Amino acid sequence: MAKRATTRRTAAKSKSVVQPEPRTSARPASRAGASARQDANSLKALLSYGQSVWLDFIRRNLLVTGELKRLIAADGLRGVTSNPAIFEKALAGSTDYIKALAKLEQQKDAEPMALYEQLAIEDIRGAADALKSVYVESKKRDGYVSLEVSPYLAHQTQETVDEARRLWKELKRPNVMIKVPATVEGIPAIPR
Repeated sequence: MAKRATTRRTAAKSKSVVQPEPRTSARPASRAGASARQDANSLKALLSYGQSVWLDFIRRNLLVTGELKRLIAADGLRGVTSNPAIFEKALAGSTDYIKALAKLEQQKDAEPMALYEQLAIEDIRGAADALKSVYVESKKRDGYVSLEVSPYLAHQTQETVDEARRLWKELKRPNVMIKVPATVEGIPAIPR
């Protein structure tokens, strides 16, 4: 191991003098502080700075295995966001939904959008239930899971409002956030 040394230039002579630093058993304060911060969960530490960590991903396996609850407890996860693209990846990229899809296929008259919605609503409810303790503890500032109004309604204000209200009633969870498209027509739907 190399000895640590400092270099200082003396005023009387124009040369460098290398002097070894005194050895101490304690780490320098800056390194000790950094180490302590690394030992603590950095995601949980963000909350002390007013930041809430949300997972931009949802999948049935997170709910079934208890992984979402673990992320909430161990990592301080404060919310979950979803959208149709996230669900598409979850449906196409995993085997999580095979049983649910087989069951839904028995509903011969159901349209693809209705099938998607049934799966999405079940996952959103499960995530909302897992986040309920965060919602209560944070006095409703965190603990939400989001579901997006169909982007096909992005340019139809009243239809967006109607769809947001329908989804809210269907989900039956206070800690669900219904997202609406930020279009000229979508913005007026937000306060309704």
